[in-house]
Amino acid sequence: MPRLSKITTRTGDAGETGLGDGARVPKDSARIHALGDIDELNSALGLLLAEELPEAVRAVLLEAQHDLFDLGGELSIPGHQLLREEQVSRLEQALEAWNADLPALKEFILPGGSRAAAMAHLARTICRRAERSVVALGRTEKVGEHARRYLNRLSDLLFVAGRVLNRHAGRGDVQWRHQRKKP
Repeated sequence: MPRLSKITTRTGDAGETGLGDGARVPKDSARIHALGDIDELNSALGLLLAEELPEAVRAVLLEAQHDLFDLGGELSIPGHQLLREEQVSRLEQALEAWNADLPALKEFILPGGSRAAAMAHLARTICRRAERSVVALGRTEKVGEHARRYLNRLSDLLFVAGRVLNRHAGRGDVQWRHQRKKP
């Protein structure tokens, strides 16, 4: 049985949209803003996954896409919780494994290097925005206990993924030159 048999419903033409529990809310509400940021993040991961990636990175990012759908489902039903501690722990384990093989940073790095690394950094910045949106929502409405932690870990993971992907492409980190000559 198809879940989305009709895409154009016209029910949002007046500036409201439906939540998973049937409630109608303004399209500019904090909850819908957070949902939009999560959706944008998932799309950015999809773009990154279209690149050539090491299989270990691909597997973690693909699972993160599914987790973000869980988070979207959670946010679409106030009071519902779909993210679990195991999903946060999975990110932490991948983060620890990937970071173990990288040299220590002695300076800030710039987003860039390989195309895939730059996409990971773009996804990281979108993730930080999504995290801020979820935090803002949590100030006025109930948000599941794992949502903020998951997004915080995912943004850390995407930072490290950028470094891993630059090494995979045979490049190093793009160092910030804080003592460069000023014009």
